[in-house]
Amino acid sequence: MGSPKKQRKKFSKPSHPWQKERILAEQEIVKEYGLNRKYEIWKMNSVLKNLTRQAKNLIATKKPQAEKEAKQLLTKLHSLGLINKDAQVEDVLSLSLKDIMERRLQTLVYRKNLASSARQARQFIVHAHIALGEKTVTAPSYLVPMDEETTIGFSQGSVLLSADHPQRSAISERGGKRKEIQTKKETKVKAEKKMEVSKDKDNKKAAKSEKKDNASKENKQKKKRV
Repeated sequence: MGSPKKQRKKFSKPSHPWQKERILAEQEIVKEYGLNRKYEIWKMNSVLKNLTRQAKNLIATKKPQAEKEAKQLLTKLHSLGLINKDAQVEDVLSLSLKDIMERRLQTLVYRKNLASSARQARQFIVHAHIALGEKTVTAPSYLVPMDEETTIGFSQGSVLLSADHPQRSAISERGGKRKEIQTKKETKVKAEKKMEVSKDKDNKKAAKSEKKDNASKENKQKKKRV
């Protein structure tokens, strides 16, 4: 059985400790999602590997028990908001690490403008300021089901529950600035896409005109030879 005091690890470390590409990618994820340690990435990565392993085993076996387990897996992932309602077992293999990171409580608290940054969202959760309905959750890595996502808010005993708290006004101001920055980025991306489309059209027109010119030159040279 093992000692009840010593808990088993819920993640597996990378096979090689010094991989430049992996280390840089992990640093970006830590900054983007406000993580405290890299083991949180490894934990979510282990969750993803377990899901993909289950999906591969279910795809390989064609038995009635496998069909039942596939339905259970799909309903579980749909309740977590990771796949659509009409998804198949093969769609589980297309899940990425960021899909799971987006369903963490810390990320959703930040996305709902309950905190000014992802780091602050983590602080609020650990200090028992965040609740799902009447249930206070102190685990930032908690994967929030779709049914509980609408109930995310400040806990009843938290000082942040009152709208007059100075931190609430600071959060709203930063949230407005963040929305403005996001809209600017979206408009910039749209403008860049339009520019790329117009450049492609111009390049196609130029290529067509070059082909016509080359064809006309070839015809003239043929006539001269004749």
